[in-house]
Amino acid sequence: MSAVAAEGAAATAPPHRGLITLSVMLASIMQALDNTIANVALPRIQGSLSATQDQMTWVLTSYIIAAAIMTPLSGWLAGQVGRKRVFLFSVVGFTVASALCGLAGTLPEIVLARLLQGLCGAALIPMSQAVLLDINPPKEHAKAMAIWVMAVTIGPILGPALGGWLTENYNWRWVFYINVPFGILAFLGILSFMPETQRRKSRFDFFGFTALSLAIGAFQLMLDRGQLKDWFASSEIWVEAIVAGLAFYLFVVHMLTTTKAPFISPAMFKDRNFVTGNFFIFVVGVVLFATLALLPPLLQDLLNYPVVLAGLVTAPRGFGTLAAMLIVGRLMGRIDTRIIIATGFALTAFSLWQMTDFYLQMGTASVVWSGLAQGLGTGFVYVPLAAITFATLSPQFRNEGTAVFSLIRNIGSSVGISVVTTLLTRNTQAMHSRLAEQVTPFSDVMHAQAPDAFTSASGLAALNATVSSQAAMIAYNDDFKLMMVLTLCAVPLVGLLRRGAAARDNAPVAIE
Repeated sequence: MSAVAAEGAAATAPPHRGLITLSVMLASIMQALDNTIANVALPRIQGSLSATQDQMTWVLTSYIIAAAIMTPLSGWLAGQVGRKRVFLFSVVGFTVASALCGLAGTLPEIVLARLLQGLCGAALIPMSQAVLLDINPPKEHAKAMAIWVMAVTIGPILGPALGGWLTENYNWRWVFYINVPFGILAFLGILSFMPETQRRKSRFDFFGFTALSLAIGAFQLMLDRGQLKDWFASSEIWVEAIVAGLAFYLFVVHMLTTTKAPFISPAMFKDRNFVTGNFFIFVVGVVLFATLALLPPLLQDLLNYPVVLAGLVTAPRGFGTLAAMLIVGRLMGRIDTRIIIATGFALTAFSLWQMTDFYLQMGTASVVWSGLAQGLGTGFVYVPLAAITFATLSPQFRNEGTAVFSLIRNIGSSVGISVVTTLLTRNTQAMHSRLAEQVTPFSDVMHAQAPDAFTSASGLAALNATVSSQAAMIAYNDDFKLMMVLTLCAVPLVGLLRRGAAARDNAPVAIE
């Protein structure tokens, strides 16, 4: 065996593979959980810090923008200083930032701490994916990606329930303190067991990074503040949209025309599976995270579920994803991967079709079964997609590729959440107007069911609340229907993927 081949074999199957997997999964779950766990605690944080609702949006916005900007940079950093060092610095920074969030006594303090959290946590998800692809042979990639998807999807699913429980039974600060022990365990595991990767020094493309950062930051800011500012009725949103579009145009032109090493290698996008996989992960980001954003307010605000009960009835979504991972791990290699992905999209569309029939008097069974079906669908799509996207991509692009993959997923989630929340608000107003037109003192139905509704202020208020609830329910159903149509449209495009053997490791990851 040649020295290069020996290095490649060592990188493929390092010792302590199980402990490495456990360590990087702890870090990934910690970061994925923090994307949603803080949302539930925001009202308590707002009261504790005496902040306005507009000011509180920066607690979320600072984290999202910092993570989005730092994600593509993580691939370049791993090549310069080694993936292990990037991982260790990220875990330490994220853990310290989490403790600072819990200790914050003013709004600027928690916003700065969340900014640091986003900067440090951005590398954890893409680097963990790259690690699992490297330490497992190609035939084990499906199982490795099943473990990775578990961390990525279980965190956002369990986040609201865990955040609500901690906030109700302890204090909102424990939403952040809970990361500290997991961060310490992840750091010790990575330090002890993870091998370092070969460094590939390259010139830093400052112009490319700056242009992409401006594009991502402005776009994320536009999505996050669009609903608050009434979108393009606001000059702020116009400025952010123009900056994002112009900066992205300059980045693409620079990437395609520069003769030196660009910030993101355009050679990656010659791989059809990689490009198609990124399109599908954008769709998954839209559907999965938009649904997760809609369900908590639907259950808590409209159906009056306590926060812990809302978490319990949405937990089966996670069990569905876990079941899908076990099934997909056995099916990969025996059945065409494209068939598995198409089946996953079909299951997801079926679950969204079930959600279009939600109504105000429904029981918990409707939420449980639709969530279970969507969890199965997500697992059937996400696991093989995470494997096939990198099946034909050269391992020398793995750090960059996983960073781009995570970035596209995050952008998809931001777009999906912005679209469905905007449509929810506008459709609720439109449906309220249409329903109110039918509610008159001259209606036989009104006389039969609520004869005193128009004779007192309390009766009118109760009637308006009923109309508002029905209008909101219809708006939620319309959002679910939109995502169902989007999911069905993605099914025929699965044919663009090709079944390729794993790319040859022309530049194997070596152990220092």
